[in-house]
Amino acid sequence: MSFFVDSVIMFTSQVLFFGFGWLFFMRQLFKDYEVRQYVVQVVFSITFAFSCTMFELIIFEILGVLSSTSRYFHWKLNLYVILLVLIFVVPFYIGYFVVSNIRLLQRQRLLFSCVVWFTFMYFFWKLGDPFPILSPKHGILSIEQLISRVGVIGVTLMALLSGFGAVNCPYTYMSYFLRNVTDSDILALERRLLQTMDMIVSKKKRIAMTRRQMYQRGEEQNKQTGFWGMIKSVTSSPSGSENLSLIQQEVDALEELSRQLFLETVDLQATKERIEYSKTFQGKYFNFLGYFFSIYCVWKIFMVKFWSQHISFILVGIIIVTSIRGLLITLTKFFYAISSSKSSNVIVLVLAQIMGMYFVSSVLLMRMSMPLEYRTIVTEVLGELQFNFYHRWFDVIFLVSALSSILFLYLAHKQAPEKHMTL
Repeated sequence: MSFFVDSVIMFTSQVLFFGFGWLFFMRQLFKDYEVRQYVVQVVFSITFAFSCTMFELIIFEILGVLSSTSRYFHWKLNLYVILLVLIFVVPFYIGYFVVSNIRLLQRQRLLFSCVVWFTFMYFFWKLGDPFPILSPKHGILSIEQLISRVGVIGVTLMALLSGFGAVNCPYTYMSYFLRNVTDSDILALERRLLQTMDMIVSKKKRIAMTRRQMYQRGEEQNKQTGFWGMIKSVTSSPSGSENLSLIQQEVDALEELSRQLFLETVDLQATKERIEYSKTFQGKYFNFLGYFFSIYCVWKIFMVKFWSQHISFILVGIIIVTSIRGLLITLTKFFYAISSSKSSNVIVLVLAQIMGMYFVSSVLLMRMSMPLEYRTIVTEVLGELQFNFYHRWFDVIFLVSALSSILFLYLAHKQAPEKHMTL
């Protein structure tokens, strides 16, 4: 009876997650497009539902909700379903919709879709060769073999995003990195931009008038006949023609300057808005958040282990909420940036693939943050994986991503004032 009640609870939560994924698909991703392929919507919602269910099971492990037998069963069921979707269903449909957009292959779309899927499986399987994740004990299609490869891709993606986010968040929200911009600075730059545009217009008028004069003089010379008229047309050059190329070079230089001035004006206005925003209550909150992520970034880079197991216990819930929210926001921005009516189905499936791998990898990494007494079932379900490898791999990729982001943002921050002074 207890197992039946636990199954009802899990099924109800999965239905709710599926409904939320369905609404997110309709209200956010596809609100500007007509839904023509409901299979894409179903696959996306299923991936979202089972991804959230994994986080739900982690919370249930900590709180002791459901019986241990029920949790183990639903862990197994959830992982098999999410791996089936990520490795077999989503790649096949990605290939199917890509082939469907190619006219020459539409008649044999099913055949070429299978070819794309087998190509994906080949590279997916070869991915395990360079990494110490294989074990001769397990079969080819064992859950350990599949999770290990999905984990490599997902952990790499998580580390890249986390490294950039841990550096970019303080740089974006901390008032320390904001330049002191006043209204007079913006007005002075806008005045220079208007002066530059006026100079461009006046020089283009001179070019147009000079060409018109050259054209009129050419017609007058064509009317002259005889030997001396021919000699004069060959030896003489219209007045002002020698300066035409110089004026055009000046126009090109001024147009480049105007583009730089325009971009700098937009940047100063954005900085001014950020300064005003930093004075609000929400801005002060994000400023504090920026300092928090600065400490987190320094800790991850230099591996200063001051977080105890109890703090990690508390942060599991925070990580779950921020991971889901942050990933959904990122997916929405990415979708709007590159989607079109023809590519939207493929992009949604790619986002579903990234989302599923991201959440599976989150479970792998969060296992280390969980207290020891709550790791038992998670470790049994995931199998004999090299958990330490994934954490070392995450730290290496995070370090490379964070240091690269620091260098990039430092150069951008240093170049901005110099560029403003030059302009």
